[in-house]
Amino acid sequence: MNFLAHLYLSQNNTNILIGNFIADHIRGNNFLMFSKEIQQGIFLHREIDTFTDAHEIVRKSKRRLHKRYRHYNGVIIDILYDHFLAKNWTNYSVIPLDIYTQGIYNLFTKKATELPVKSQQFITYMIEYDILYNYQFEDGIERVLKGMNNRTKGKSQMDLAIEDLKKLSPELENDFTLFFEDLQEFTNQKLKKLII
Repeated sequence: MNFLAHLYLSQNNTNILIGNFIADHIRGNNFLMFSKEIQQGIFLHREIDTFTDAHEIVRKSKRRLHKRYRHYNGVIIDILYDHFLAKNWTNYSVIPLDIYTQGIYNLFTKKATELPVKSQQFITYMIEYDILYNYQFEDGIERVLKGMNNRTKGKSQMDLAIEDLKKLSPELENDFTLFFEDLQEFTNQKLKKLII
């Protein structure tokens, strides 16, 4: 899953949310420098990723894109799933997406100096382009995909995935909806164990 989903699945627990957000920028046992709750957020992120990668519906989504993108299909599906979460946000939250994302940006602005440098850099980019809010729009997703393609020096061709989103949107959105039900249940169970 991508950033919006990881944040949403943290259920407004600030420290778990922070850990969940920075997890991709933490290597080895560097998590030990953080508080217990932030560590729990890092572990939750890893559990979510493992569950997601193994789920048959996600594998089906990846197969829809595999021929064109090969091993980049997982990254693309993560981004497209965040698109469907943002697009259907009112099905998942009573807090409007613009208010939710502004709250996230405010939190990370306050906490930025406590976070890994790579997280700080991404926060600046995320706020400048209002990434989380703009995930709901095709042009927002297109910007993200172009950025990811640039990071791979054009090898991934991820910028072309906007075409696949337009062509396969009903199938991929249905995949997301079914999978996200399972993921929410899984995450709720993990959070109960973490917070006890």
